[in-house]
Amino acid sequence: MEFRLGNGFDVHRFGPGEHVTLCGVHVAHERGLTGHSDADVAMHAITDAIYGAVAEGDIGQHFPPSDPQWKGAESATFLKHATALADKRGFRIVNVDATIICESPKIGPHVPAMKARLSEITGLARDRISVKATTSEQLGFTGRGEGIAAIATAALVPK
Repeated sequence: MEFRLGNGFDVHRFGPGEHVTLCGVHVAHERGLTGHSDADVAMHAITDAIYGAVAEGDIGQHFPPSDPQWKGAESATFLKHATALADKRGFRIVNVDATIICESPKIGPHVPAMKARLSEITGLARDRISVKATTSEQLGFTGRGEGIAAIATAALVPK
């Protein structure tokens, strides 16, 4: 059986704000994330993982940050596009696994809502979506509290 794997990685720095958006969920925090869109680092990583699995580049190719129409855009737009593109190319997403890397905010309490939102966008059952978090043990930019990183893997099979 043919299957495809894709991975995605994204980083956004902290800036002004009262929350961060992760997997489409607003999480209260003393700072926000900066970016051209809503800076949903986790959803960006998942989106890039899907694009990678179908060999269709990355978010920046489909939604260039130089294009003002994407300024402040909700990242669900990008994930919906990647999901539809996979379908158009003849693939079905089997599962998604994402890891959010940060010292704060705490991710665990928000995981059920994150999985629900990702399920709503992709059509995947919640038991096929994994969202987890880790710290970087106070090392590097995430450890210093300068931003958040995320890595994701998506598995696809032909329809």
